[in-house]
Order: sequence, then C-alpha cells, then structure tokens
Amino acid sequence: VALFFTHLAITSFLVIIVAALLTSFLFALAGLVNGFFAKSFDAISIVPTFVLTPLTYLGGVFYSVNQLPPFFRDLSLFNPILYMVNLFRYGFLGVSDVPPWTAFFVLLGFSLGFLILTTWLFARGKGLKN
Repeated sequence: VALFFTHLAITSFLVIIVAALLTSFLFALAGLVNGFFAKSFDAISIVPTFVLTPLTYLGGVFYSVNQLPPFFRDLSLFNPILYMVNLFRYGFLGVSDVPPWTAFFVLLGFSLGFLILTTWLFARGKGLKN
C-alpha cells in the first residue's frame, strides 16, 4: 500500500480486521462496564485517565517489550493493551513480541469475560435507572 510519505507492506488483512473487531468489541464492553459504575457523567473519565492511559504507555505501543528487563517484561504480559498492539503489529509488519495466536486468544478471553460481566450487570439492573 503506497501512502503519501512511505510504502507500507501489509502482511495480513485478515489479522488486521480480526484485531480491529476484537479490540473494538473489548473497548465497547469495557465502556459499558465503566458506564454501569459511573455515578455521574464526569466520573466516566476516571477510567480512561487513570487506567487506560498508563496501560497504553506500558503496553509496548512505543517500544518493544523485549527491550525491558525480565521482571517488567513478565509484568507487561498481564496488560491486555500489549496483545492488542502486537496483533495489529503482526498484521501490518509481520513481527510481534508475543505469538499472534496467543494475542488472539487473550483478546478473545478478555472479550468473553467482559461480555459475561456486562450481561450479568444488565440482568441485575446495575447502574440502570427505572
């Protein structure tokens, strides 16, 4: 694919599409869970500010987690953003810090977990007004 400033060789459109769908689904469900527990409109911004931003910076977006010391690399493996980034990175560049199948199954697991949680919260009526 030729862009204005560089040539980008996309490795796998299928991986990119799957990564986009899983990431979108996971963030949508996480947003619903955030909305269930927020008491006001302003309280919704707490999670993106204090949870999502640090996870993004620690998720290997700007660096390879393989460059980290072993303790911090192992700690980064608990960050779901790491798997999102690496699945996209594999789809675009063909390289990844974690195996693509691992990233896929981790994102699928988080998505199913949040789907179950969201369904349970809806069934309980948590955060819904009468």
